Amino acid sequence: MNFEDFNFHPQIMAGILTAGYQTPTPIQIQAIPSVLKGQDVLGLAQTGTGKTAAFALPIMQRLLTTGRRGQVRALVIAPTRELAEQIHNSFATLGEKTGLRSVSIYGGVGMPPQVARIKQGAEIIVACPGRLLDHLNQKTISLAHLEVLVLDEADHMFDMGFLPDLRRIIQHLPRQRQTLLFSATMPEAIRGLAMEVLSRPVTVQIGSTAPADTVSHALYPVPAHLKTTLLLEILRHTDTESVLVFTRTKHRAKRIGEQLEKKGFTAASLQGNLSQNRRQAALNGFRDGTFQILVATDIAARGIDVSQVSHVINYDIPDTPEAYVHRIGRTGRAARTGDAFTLVTEEDGPMIRAIERLLGSRIGSRRLDDFDYQAPPPKVDQEFARPPHPPRSTRKPAGGQPKTLAARRPSRATPEAAPFRQERRPTAPARSTRHHRPSSS
Repeated sequence: MNFEDFNFHPQIMAGILTAGYQTPTPIQIQAIPSVLKGQDVLGLAQTGTGKTAAFALPIMQRLLTTGRRGQVRALVIAPTRELAEQIHNSFATLGEKTGLRSVSIYGGVGMPPQVARIKQGAEIIVACPGRLLDHLNQKTISLAHLEVLVLDEADHMFDMGFLPDLRRIIQHLPRQRQTLLFSATMPEAIRGLAMEVLSRPVTVQIGSTAPADTVSHALYPVPAHLKTTLLLEILRHTDTESVLVFTRTKHRAKRIGEQLEKKGFTAASLQGNLSQNRRQAALNGFRDGTFQILVATDIAARGIDVSQVSHVINYDIPDTPEAYVHRIGRTGRAARTGDAFTLVTEEDGPMIRAIERLLGSRIGSRRLDDFDYQAPPPKVDQEFARPPHPPRSTRKPAGGQPKTLAARRPSRATPEAAPFRQERRPTAPARSTRHHRPSSS
């Protein structure tokens, strides 16, 4: 089968050729006909199998051949800024000849430029939940004419706590609409959400929701204090192209990125504390080869479409087997092979067994020759230790005795202390605690 069999508009076919697509993937073959018919679709497939084009192409066919232009008729909701920008770019590439306009909406950047682009007449909005709600609450966007809603990576949005926001957004949408829900994994909680938002959906599932069989897996047992040393040795002795290293915390991602740079690797970190411009610069540098290694938190498990990623290395084991699937889905894409290495400690046994159950097979362990696994932990982490405080002065007064704290400071009971008590500012009332929804990272 080829893309001509879908009878897409010639302008859409021109975009397909521009994108370099040759033959449709299995998820595209099964999902596109149902989407073109206007049916709700629940699509389950591994990452890297072409889900974005599976909904983008039929949506553009609908917008190009029916209805009015210049008003928001399609909405795609994604969990992270990086994924939202990637989907927006896919619409821009595939729809280059159609004249259809897409706008990406997410936090971390100013709202006025987004409002200006919406007012120019966008037909497609790709948004993160939090910032989209900001626009809806400020009435800077209207979804009254919406025809198609897409929830991409719905399970990740649930994990990030976006379910309440999704329900608020859906209240702003017309009841009569087409809804598409795509994901790599589908826990029971997300099946419940699917039943809430989908109407008699067609379920499309390509294979299992485990990682692609083009990925090989290996465990590297190591004491916790030797993880960084082992990571450096793996990178030095492994033939790699682009490498994604995943950590559990933002601080650790930043620290390891800096350590890799000191050791001569071209590396950058991607984590939530960075501004949007710096996040985008790190991601662009990884895509174009400026950085061979990207150290990231799970914020990067979605939205990195880099076909040359040869290795994913879990510096920290993920919190759930599903998170492992999404991390590993960054390699072995588009029928390429890839490797997934996980550094594990004795405490990681239960999660390893859970991951193996999801994979349906055991993961082999490896050891590096000539690596000292018995090296003791350092007594003090000198690289990140605080500098010592300078010694206090021991000047002696004229009487020959060291000046004590009591001698330098007047007693509270003395008259000299009274004015200081009178000048104390009243204690400010405690600030109220406000509930914040999750940020659209």
